[in-house]
Amino acid sequence: MAGETPLAATIADEFVVPPARPFAAFWASFSENKGAVLGLVVISLIVLLAIFADFVAPYHPNEQFREAVKAPPVWAEGGTWRFVLGTDGLGRDMLSRLIHGARISLFIGLSVMAVSFVLGIMIGLAAAYFGGVVDVVITRMMDLIMAVPGLVLAILVVAVLGPNLTNTIIAVTIVYLPRYVRLVRASALAELNKEYVTAAKVAGVGPLRLMLSTVLPNCLAPLIIQAALGVSDAILEAAALGFLGLGAQPPISEWGTMLADAREFIRSNPWLVTLPGLAILVTVISINLLGDGLRDALDPKMRRS
Repeated sequence: MAGETPLAATIADEFVVPPARPFAAFWASFSENKGAVLGLVVISLIVLLAIFADFVAPYHPNEQFREAVKAPPVWAEGGTWRFVLGTDGLGRDMLSRLIHGARISLFIGLSVMAVSFVLGIMIGLAAAYFGGVVDVVITRMMDLIMAVPGLVLAILVVAVLGPNLTNTIIAVTIVYLPRYVRLVRASALAELNKEYVTAAKVAGVGPLRLMLSTVLPNCLAPLIIQAALGVSDAILEAAALGFLGLGAQPPISEWGTMLADAREFIRSNPWLVTLPGLAILVTVISINLLGDGLRDALDPKMRRS
């Protein structure tokens, strides 16, 4: 700057704050929540176990050891290191089934989240943009779905389609789709009234580009939070269906199905019920902690002081 002394320039440079990188700012806010960091670490380990289940698991999940039926875990009397977490009522290694079960349960959760996320964006944006009859029809349909208790609706859908893994994903997706539709619709309606959207319309931006390139990016923060929390909800819903015999069918090692298979041994061999229950509990809590951290980091109003 003309006429500026070297000393003044040096002082001015010292007070210039460099712009924070988006990821660095996000991580700084996210890492303040120690529970969220813990949840991220735990869920990362579970994801790695699921991905490399074929290499990590000591046995095939359906391999039977008839000489070791209902063998206790290593810490119990009679347990051996051959079966660290014991075996089930058919002589299958519990550790191997839990590791492969992580793959199935996470696949269900992520599949439900992905399908609900994409469909929710499409339907929610259509309702917000077109309004009128389209908005009324979509909103009332979502209200109708939400009026039925989630588990009851999922049971009804699976009863009609038949119990298997694919139909479980379809049923749980139908249950949680309204959450995404209503969230996208509300966020998009709030953005459509802002000046930058009006300017884009005046500039001749088409409807599809306007909604996907202009409006949608400003609605993603609450959607990402809902998607993270939706994975844990989907895992719980699928486990409930599996426990009722309407989810993934044996011999698939889904955690809810493992609970259903072991309920007759709850008194004589309690670890057969406890271990899949703990797997569900730890996974759901970790995802919820991660979702809380994402909420604090992505929503400025929720950031911790």
